[in-house]
Amino acid sequence: MTSLRYEVRNGAAYLTLCQPDRGNPVDLTLARELRDAVEQARNDDVRVVVLDHEGKAFSVGGDIAAFGAAEDPSALINELASTLHEGVLGLTQLDAIVVSVVRGTAAGAGFPLAAAADLVLASESARFTLAYTRIGLTPDGGSSLLTTTVGLHRILHWVLLNPLLSAADLQAAGIVAQVHPPAALDAAVQEVVGQLLAGSRDAQVAAKHLLRSKVAPDAQQALDNETAGITRAAGGPDGREGVRAFLDKRAARFPSAT
Repeated sequence: MTSLRYEVRNGAAYLTLCQPDRGNPVDLTLARELRDAVEQARNDDVRVVVLDHEGKAFSVGGDIAAFGAAEDPSALINELASTLHEGVLGLTQLDAIVVSVVRGTAAGAGFPLAAAADLVLASESARFTLAYTRIGLTPDGGSSLLTTTVGLHRILHWVLLNPLLSAADLQAAGIVAQVHPPAALDAAVQEVVGQLLAGSRDAQVAAKHLLRSKVAPDAQQALDNETAGITRAAGGPDGREGVRAFLDKRAARFPSAT
């Protein structure tokens, strides 16, 4: 079953997360399809990529049930994070300008996936939370790269206390470019896409690569560090307990807290 639909319309590629009944989880299927779709967009030489979703959630984050069922959760999460990071890095390195559209919840890996775009457009109803440490895991998906946007102490706040953030909060922090009423979001997305398609492609491509290389010259190393960190955490006692507690719908009793 596909988790991401790819289509090209009028010079723009639309990558749509399409498992709404499951909350569009970031699982191995989605990670692989995202990686492949980014490469397809590169091959199609599109000018704009729109990362959108079906359903109420942009993405609820990792498939925690799969983590809990895995015989070796470290191996599963290592493969998942590595594959996801290929897609995330690919989005940032595309010549195409990437626009993400967040209509509801972007949690866990869904948060940095949405923020990997060059322009993030959100509904007033959108909500964001990282939530990794709540289940004994460390952030991945490009979360550490957000430090260059929001600053160290703000991202530490988000990672350590896991607040539920609004679209307005993320606009104030510099991640979300535009916030619109739900009924006006589609029209706003098309207006932005049209503006990009009508602009100077050479200037847009050069500007994107210039600015991204300035703020994240070691993006690959940062993502590798994220993969290593979450792999260790997933195999540790706190990670295992956090996943079990989440699935059991109870408060976690982390061994390292005692």
